[in-house]
Amino acid sequence: QVQLVESGGGSVQSGSSLRLSCAASRFAFSRYYMTWVRQAPGKGLEWVASIYADGMKTYYRASVKGRFTVSRDNAKNIMYLQMNSLKPEDTAVYYCAGHREVIVTTTPLDDYDYRGQGTQVTVSS
Repeated sequence: QVQLVESGGGSVQSGSSLRLSCAASRFAFSRYYMTWVRQAPGKGLEWVASIYADGMKTYYRASVKGRFTVSRDNAKNIMYLQMNSLKPEDTAVYYCAGHREVIVTTTPLDDYDYRGQGTQVTVSS
């Protein structure tokens, strides 16, 4: 069974850092375009960052650019999201998702080929 498992979430103070991990298994991770999305309480899904299969291109939403860094280790089948200078508005459940080709940022999570169960990030002021 294909799995994407997020980890690394937690409760931190504003200005802190966290590193999320997304461990993939049972699919060709190195060939997949990978994405982080988030959903804050009472709000819709929000695209955060994406990375090409070979890791050579990355994209970020404006509000996290310069603070978040997406990366991947295809040898270990893991994607990361390094989050620095966290703000209360970053509070959300963070999901990783994978798709066999580049996908638009507004794609619903269910339309990705694979998706994880999410990890909670809470940032207090």
